[in-house]
Amino acid sequence: MVVEEVKKEFKEHVIPFWQGMMDKENGGYYGFLDYDLNLDKKAEKGCILNSRILWFFTNAYVTYKDESYLEYAAHAYNFLKEACLDREYGGVYWSLNYDGTVCDSTKHTYNQAFSIYALSSYYGVTGDAEVRDLAMSIFSLIEEKCKDSKGYLEAFTRDFKPESNEKLSENGVEATRTMNTLLHVFEAYTELYRVTKEAKVGDCLRYILDLFADKMFNPKLGRQEVFFDDEYNSLIDLYSYGHDIETAWLIDRGLEVLEDEEYTKKLTPITETLTAQVYKEAFDGCSMPAECCKGVVEESRIWWVQAEAIVGFYNGYQKNPEKVEYIKTVRAIWEYIKNHMIDRREGSEWFWEVDISGNPSSRKPIVEPWKCPYHTGRMCFELVRRKADV
Repeated sequence: MVVEEVKKEFKEHVIPFWQGMMDKENGGYYGFLDYDLNLDKKAEKGCILNSRILWFFTNAYVTYKDESYLEYAAHAYNFLKEACLDREYGGVYWSLNYDGTVCDSTKHTYNQAFSIYALSSYYGVTGDAEVRDLAMSIFSLIEEKCKDSKGYLEAFTRDFKPESNEKLSENGVEATRTMNTLLHVFEAYTELYRVTKEAKVGDCLRYILDLFADKMFNPKLGRQEVFFDDEYNSLIDLYSYGHDIETAWLIDRGLEVLEDEEYTKKLTPITETLTAQVYKEAFDGCSMPAECCKGVVEESRIWWVQAEAIVGFYNGYQKNPEKVEYIKTVRAIWEYIKNHMIDRREGSEWFWEVDISGNPSSRKPIVEPWKCPYHTGRMCFELVRRKADV
């Protein structure tokens, strides 16, 4: 069964790999391993990477009940608390130098969200009031500093003055608001609400769901728009297959946690449309490209897109068991991952991307601030949590 193969891959390969990335001397986890498996112990350490590793080991413990995983989570937590957190202005930095000093002091809403996501999971396991208070303080900071009357903003200086959003813009545009940041704020708030049941967090989830439904979803094309100006006008014809399938299941997960019948009724048709449209437009029988910009498909196969597709299509199948094509898609993509995405070289993990022929021709790093165990880990943890019969 797919789920048993996935559990084995993580227990025997992925988790040990990330355990080996722990920096016992300077704290946190090493920030860079190149394609040739050369480890740079003095590379920049992304705070997003550290938050995602904290989330990863916390949920590895939840999934496998191995107490040793909590030691790795605690290591990431201590680094977040002592180095990533700005004690003067609040929030977490964008990145640190290898020794824990500040490298990039940018305060990005996306980055704040991932710290909440990780801290919420960690609090759910440890019950530590300090962790809860830290998560709630960053939640309050986002609501006070990273939001205006129309929604969530993106990038700020260390002391929360507006800054250009180069970090989460691409394809030749610079966005005032992005679907990606909103998605991960929603994801973080879902986990925070799950473990705290704070009413004000639930209210923010409803607010974000309205933004997805009313501002970001394009009912004519059955997709989300990606980059926006201040008034939510789309800036580019970009269809992000990976983000749409990810959004479909993350919104469904949020609805499950929120337990609000009105919002479930409003959003479920949208998540079903997103899933169906990605299946129609992007799945090629064995894998998925990441996006289509101005009608041109980017044909490389990226690690996180395949992982999110497995969760997204399994979620679609769970909600609509008559959609047998979705369960077949899960099986097909897992075969593709086994054959092309998993790097079998000793001391490696998964390739970042492979080309249309399944070869890692770009030679992108195995570890860097964006290449982490978050998407892959979630694929494993969600299949187990859902008791996937696949």
